[in-house]
Amino acid sequence: MKKASIKAPALTLLIIAFLLLAVYIFLPDIEIPNSGSGQFLHQLSPVEKIDPSDRAAADLILLGARQEVRNMTRYDASYQIIDYPQGDVDADQGACTDTVIRAFRNAGIDLQQLIHEDMADNFGLYPDNWGLTAPDTNIDHRRVPNQMQFFKRFGQELTVKTTESNQWQWGDVVYWRFANGDEHCGIISDKTTVSGYPLVIHNAGVTREEDCLKRWEIIGHYRYPLN
Repeated sequence: MKKASIKAPALTLLIIAFLLLAVYIFLPDIEIPNSGSGQFLHQLSPVEKIDPSDRAAADLILLGARQEVRNMTRYDASYQIIDYPQGDVDADQGACTDTVIRAFRNAGIDLQQLIHEDMADNFGLYPDNWGLTAPDTNIDHRRVPNQMQFFKRFGQELTVKTTESNQWQWGDVVYWRFANGDEHCGIISDKTTVSGYPLVIHNAGVTREEDCLKRWEIIGHYRYPLN
């Protein structure tokens, strides 16, 4: 009597099904196709599960950053003439700092206006890296050193160490220095790796939400607003 066996095609399908199930369980940010409607079933993140009426500023900051991921905003740090206040570059593009600016605007916080007003009153306290003699509402808030100085003055300056994952909360802003000396920034996510460290939303080519907190040298970590 022959022993029962699983034919190769059936075994292959079984393995594929198992792998898809594993991906669904361990990557909560994945979008699963819904064959019935042609749409995507999105597994909600912790913040997305909060009732909109109960969301705090940090929640809204995160969701504003995540919208940049959905928009697939491409990197472009070029100087542009924009409105003031609430000015913005073209919606489909922006620098890493524009991800932060748009994230905060989703919480009703206009960094363009706040940074400009503080620079107008305290110009000498901000970095003198560009040879300017007065504030420029088109670009000041889009520069990493100016954002960092503003958050140092009015936010909470936090650890740059990654020894404890619970020191990093969603909605926080992180600043890095690349190996070539360029500076970069992103928004801490509510989605985490299996080890508990948060993903980060940032734009270094196209806006992504990924495991990159420890990828570069961390030079700043801030929480704003304080309440």
